[in-house]
Amino acid sequence: MQKTALVPYAHLPSAHHHRHVLTGTVDVFGAAHWLLAERAPQPGGDVLPFDALVVSVHPGGDVEVTELSAVRARWPHLDRLPDGGFVVAASRDRRKVDANQVQAFVALGRETSTFSVGDAIEHLLVDEDGHIWVGHFDENPAGIRRWSATGQLSWTSDDANLPGLFDCYALNVSGTAAWACPYTDFPLVEIRPDHPVRPVVVRANRVRGAHAVAVHGDRVAFFGGYGEGRDRLAHGELTETTVASTGVGTLTLPDGTSPGRRRAVGRGSRIYVQAEPFTAWGVFDISN
Repeated sequence: MQKTALVPYAHLPSAHHHRHVLTGTVDVFGAAHWLLAERAPQPGGDVLPFDALVVSVHPGGDVEVTELSAVRARWPHLDRLPDGGFVVAASRDRRKVDANQVQAFVALGRETSTFSVGDAIEHLLVDEDGHIWVGHFDENPAGIRRWSATGQLSWTSDDANLPGLFDCYALNVSGTAAWACPYTDFPLVEIRPDHPVRPVVVRANRVRGAHAVAVHGDRVAFFGGYGEGRDRLAHGELTETTVASTGVGTLTLPDGTSPGRRRAVGRGSRIYVQAEPFTAWGVFDISN
C-alpha cells in the first residue's frame, strides 16, 4: 500500500510551547492558528471566563499574536473571520438555548457578539465571505448549517434531501462552497447555497468513515476511517452522480510514522493534519 507523507506546513513558535493547546485550525486563506491557555481545562464544573491567546502563522511565515478576553468554551472550536477577528465556539450546548455558546471577537480581542448554533459541534469552518459553517455529530440531528458572524441562520441541510445525515464526519469549506461526507451512507455532498440551479449535488461514495476530504477539479481524496483504516488515504474521481475509486494508500507524518491522535482540516484541495502534541501542521495537497 502506497504511503504519502505530509509536507511540513506551520509550527507553533517555541516561545509558546509552555502553554496548553486548546485547539487549532487552518483558515480559508491558509493561515494556521493555535488557541492557547495557561493550563488545561479541569474536568467537571462550569468553566469560568479566562483569557486566551491566539498565535497565528501566516503562509509567508509571519507570526501574529491576539489576546482574547473572557473566553468561556471548555472544549472549543476556533476559526478566523475575514475582517481579522475570531470566532470561538463550545462544542457542547446541551441546553440548546445557551446564547453564550459562540463568541465572536474583533481583531483586537474584544467580544462583539454571542449566540448559539446548537449542541454537538463536530466541525466549525468560516468561508471567505465570513459565513460560519457548522456540522454536528450524532447527538444533534441538525445536520449541516451556515450562519452569519452575528448568529443569523442563512442555510440549512433540512430541505436538501441528503440521505442518512446523522453525523457530519467530514466537512471542507473553501471559497464560499462546502463539501461534506456525512454518516450513515457517506455520500460526497457539494454545497453551493448561492448557486441558482443546483445548490446541492449528492454523489454516491463507497469510502466509509473518512474524517477529512479534499477536492480539486474532478479529483477527491478522503483521509481516515475505521480501525486499521485510521490512516487511510483513499483517492477517487468525480462523475455526475458518483465517486469512482482510483486507489487507496496511507497518509503519514513527514517522518513516515502514523499521525496517532490528530486534528484534520479540509480546505479545498488540501487536508491539514495536526498530530499530538499539536504544535505543528502538515499538509497533503491533492492538486500537486
